Amino acid sequence: MIDARLSLALDGGGLSWPPDGRIAVFQPTTAAALTGVPKDRAQILQGFRPDHDAWVTRGYDCAVAPEGRYAAALIALPRAKAEARAMIAEAMQCVDGPVVVDGQKTDGVDSILRDMRKRCAVEGPISKAHGKLFWVNAADPTAFADWAAGPALTDGGFWTAPGVFSADAVDPASALLVEALPEKPGKRIADLGAGWGYLSAHLLARPGVEEVHLVEAGHMALECARHNVTDARAQFHWADATSWRPDERLDAVVMNPPFHTSRAADPGLGQAFMQSAARVLHAQGQLWMVANRHLPYEATLQTLFAKVTEIGADRRFKLFHASRPLRKRG
Repeated sequence: MIDARLSLALDGGGLSWPPDGRIAVFQPTTAAALTGVPKDRAQILQGFRPDHDAWVTRGYDCAVAPEGRYAAALIALPRAKAEARAMIAEAMQCVDGPVVVDGQKTDGVDSILRDMRKRCAVEGPISKAHGKLFWVNAADPTAFADWAAGPALTDGGFWTAPGVFSADAVDPASALLVEALPEKPGKRIADLGAGWGYLSAHLLARPGVEEVHLVEAGHMALECARHNVTDARAQFHWADATSWRPDERLDAVVMNPPFHTSRAADPGLGQAFMQSAARVLHAQGQLWMVANRHLPYEATLQTLFAKVTEIGADRRFKLFHASRPLRKRG
């Protein structure tokens, strides 16, 4: 997708990289080959930990945010419009040459293109594979200053940022789970996929809690969580919850696991969270989780825990309590 359009742009389409200097590549997926971007000049800016680590493994210089000045930038548009705009504004502040924007039509690239044309000259676009690629010159860093956005305090009293899950309001599934949590959930607890920290903040208000591990793959979400959860008992981990391990096994896990890897539901992602929960709990450990009603999680839980109970539901979500993780022999 991005590679096909970038190749056309660089091969007679009117786009060329400056002869020297670094090229910032904002949030590329691991499906991209980045053919046409000199590897020795590229810096991948990726805040999603699994993708960040995958690019490091491929031998790229990686960071979570811009570091200094760049000769050019390539932006892989996210689906959230506010996040896409913020990314463009950030690139315009740190790039001296062309800022290249690429995205799928289903992710709103046409809307972004129309909005940018109202503010500056746009070259291209290159249309292929249900998407578009175009570029602008970053000579005027103020042209998109009003699109800039980062962690900010909402009217609801919590910090979020564009692109963070449930950025505008408390997620109703998480709110349902909070109501079902016991008064004393345990001493050492993990919040897998902690987001901006809603569940963890409530856990730390319970008696007897000594530490809560906020495990979150999204770097920006975790930065928001640091604003929302300031208790000294909170420990923050920028990590993939499906592979994270604590130093010692825990008393409890709470989670509202994600179930999308793209637009389609992926039950396998939630199941990987359950496997991780079973792995990090001690022999008498307990899991509390919430899930969308249509997701087939009961069977997986029963293979991982000795006791599984549905403890509540509404028309959209169901709540589970699972205890005593099963350990494989040998």
